[in-house]
Amino acid sequence: MNLKQARYILTIAQEGGVTAAAKKLYISQPSLSQMLHQIERELGVELFDRSAQPFRPTYAGECYLRAAQTMLNANEILENEIQQIRQEEKGRLRLGISMQRSARLLPQVLPKFIQAFPQVRLELREAGSAMLEQMVLEGQVDLALASTEGGTPGLAYQIIQRETIGILAAADTPLAQSLPSGTPIHLEQAMDAPFVSLKTGHNVRVVQDRLFQERGLSPTLFLESDNMEAARQITVNCGCYMLCAHSYTSEQGCFYPLADYDNQRHFCACYRQELRLPRYIQTMLHLVAESLSPAD
Repeated sequence: MNLKQARYILTIAQEGGVTAAAKKLYISQPSLSQMLHQIERELGVELFDRSAQPFRPTYAGECYLRAAQTMLNANEILENEIQQIRQEEKGRLRLGISMQRSARLLPQVLPKFIQAFPQVRLELREAGSAMLEQMVLEGQVDLALASTEGGTPGLAYQIIQRETIGILAAADTPLAQSLPSGTPIHLEQAMDAPFVSLKTGHNVRVVQDRLFQERGLSPTLFLESDNMEAARQITVNCGCYMLCAHSYTSEQGCFYPLADYDNQRHFCACYRQELRLPRYIQTMLHLVAESLSPAD
């Protein structure tokens, strides 16, 4: 059975005969009769009792009609879903984001996003920024929100928030005792206390390792963590330093931007170059940027 056959047989049953059905379908009566006979020959049974007027389905005909109706219903549902997808009202968004950004942004963003696109299914993948770009390349996520320097071939980047890289210092460190928060410093000025570091897989760790290597520095490592919030809290409570972006600082501790570092690492939307952004992804990006904008 195909959709055309299903529709034609259902119309014969609804109209009670071939002549009325052919008229409703805008086809000739002989061609509809021929199609009915062909289906019955293939099945080896009659679908209608022609001795009754109007036509009455046989038991086999009743089975066929149930299947035909199920097929047409399924096709209608599919057509409606495809139409909604085509109009970008329905779809799936596989979003990659770091756990720290997820905790900060999604509680603000998702209520508005769900209200705007209730039929878009959201799938969340949380990982470090350095891993998120690879996940986009491998097709594991459609959109990544990552702190990155960009430049990966095959990926497009859209800056959401520009970041300043610097040193987060506990209040009892020599640096915090001698300079007010916000003072630009050189990295060499922050070697008099141990460092808390994010583990490999986070983009800021890539920046940190490169800076230490370029400047021949070997700071004392207090510990490594995969959790940005844990690392930040440990830093300010254990008399340590931490290399991070200004967006991860708070009223706790002091932040010192690096004076001699031209930061190219910013919070970006990252997606495959060939991807045409549907409306729901554009809306997601707008809501994320809105949530990071300073209040008026």
